[in-house]
Amino acid sequence: MLKDKSILITGGTGSFGKAFTKIVLERWPDIKRLVVFSRDEQKQFQMAQEYPHDKYPQVRFFIGDVRDEARVKRALKGIDYVVHAAAMKHVPIAEYNPMECVKTNIIGAENIINGCLETGVQNVVALSTDKAAAPINLYGATKLASDKLFIAANNIRGWNPIKFSVVRYGNVMGSNGSVIPFFMNKRKEGVLPITDTEMTRFNITLTEGVEMVLHALETAWGGELFVPKIPSYKVLDVAEAIGPDCEKPVIGIRPGEKIHEEMITTSDSFYTYDLGKYYAIIPSTPLWKVEDFVSHFGAKKVPKGFRYNSGENTEWIGVEKIRDLIEEHVDPSIKVYADNSLR
Repeated sequence: MLKDKSILITGGTGSFGKAFTKIVLERWPDIKRLVVFSRDEQKQFQMAQEYPHDKYPQVRFFIGDVRDEARVKRALKGIDYVVHAAAMKHVPIAEYNPMECVKTNIIGAENIINGCLETGVQNVVALSTDKAAAPINLYGATKLASDKLFIAANNIRGWNPIKFSVVRYGNVMGSNGSVIPFFMNKRKEGVLPITDTEMTRFNITLTEGVEMVLHALETAWGGELFVPKIPSYKVLDVAEAIGPDCEKPVIGIRPGEKIHEEMITTSDSFYTYDLGKYYAIIPSTPLWKVEDFVSHFGAKKVPKGFRYNSGENTEWIGVEKIRDLIEEHVDPSIKVYADNSLR
């Protein structure tokens, strides 16, 4: 799929970007160009040490901000595929600095869309979040707006054969700022603060997230919002897995936080199809025939009123499985001992 192609990933020095780069280079060493676009020079410097130019001449590092439309267009020259992962994602910080979140997540999305339309890009996949479904915080609201922009971009492409699609998934295991590394750091103090004992979250590994983006790049018709079928966990179980001997005081939920996350709302159910491994929320006015889409993918319409909620999920991971996943996907140096502790 990516042989002799050029791909750019925004936010490329983040957890997802680094995992995406690693997997792409392993599978397509003959890729023409992989451009890591981000605004953090220190992270780019550090990542460049892992991919020195003499060994990885196809990897390029491009300093830039998605807020800067001119810089975005310059970076997109000669690019075939784009993965848009750049975002301001920390909920409390976004609540305190709302316009900064809007500039990055909404204006930045529009800059990417305009740049892609004007530079010959063939295919775009934007990363979303479970917080964009029925959002109650600014981060979720800006990502919902971003999703709408990318999906609607298919309507303004005119003669251009470019395709825009979106992938939406839950908390990425071990990603920067997520609950697992937070708890692993806090356990040194012997206290793991719990926001609510009933809180649940979806769980996906970085590798699964990358696979989903590659799936969208390869199969999207344009306008779909893909949602993976993934397990849920209780935040209390994560705390027990990481610090069984730690105190676990309940401190209350943070502003803009939900008890359970939702990736497909009942309102979405009218446009949602089961594709097997994934769900797809299709646009209300697609540029292709729905019956052709259903036939091609063997898609099945979900029942009216269907919703996909982390608290109502049918698949769960418990304490032992969480420990195994931490050892496998977060920190291989961490081992599970006979007393069920992690060290």
